[in-house]
Amino acid sequence: MYIPNAFREDDLDKLVGFMRVHSFATLVSVLDGSPFASHVPLLVRRQGSIIQLIGHLAKPNPQWKAFGGGESLAIFSGPHAYISPSLYETRESVPTWNYIAVHAYGTPRTVTLADSPQALKEVLQSLIEAYDPSYRSQWDELSTKYREGMMNGIVAFEMTVTRLEGKYKLSQNRGRDDQRRVAQSLMRSTDPTISGVGQAMKANLGSEG
Repeated sequence: MYIPNAFREDDLDKLVGFMRVHSFATLVSVLDGSPFASHVPLLVRRQGSIIQLIGHLAKPNPQWKAFGGGESLAIFSGPHAYISPSLYETRESVPTWNYIAVHAYGTPRTVTLADSPQALKEVLQSLIEAYDPSYRSQWDELSTKYREGMMNGIVAFEMTVTRLEGKYKLSQNRGRDDQRRVAQSLMRSTDPTISGVGQAMKANLGSEG
């Protein structure tokens, strides 16, 4: 990802926190020489500096066949908004777009019922606990036949992140007065996607002292 220095974010706590909040990601792999993408919820695990992404695909989805053969990319996207040059003090300014995105790279490892029933159960239990803990009791009460039929219809995966990129494009290349003016304008929007950028800009201004 192209990241000018002004927009680069390397704080691991901040990046992992963002990934967890915006965990419905776009997973991109190269399949038969072409990019192939799926939109999936991902569980983000962290132990020290080690980050692992966990998810699953439907077995008919061919993307899992690319796993293990090369690097995949998980894209976590957050709020975004158009920034009008009318908000800047300098009249001769160009329009732009502010946004936050995190890219995580790694090689996924497949987890299937046939290869490792216990590992697949642990992956699904982790996802249930993360996204719908109230469903756990219902899951446990399902018949073994039905539960195994569900598990046999998916391919789970674990991906250890080998490279992490964060881009917080929040007008840091402008003066603080311009940043405040843009943030205040965005926060007045009733669209949460737009106002979210304003809130992120406000928080970033605060973190810079």
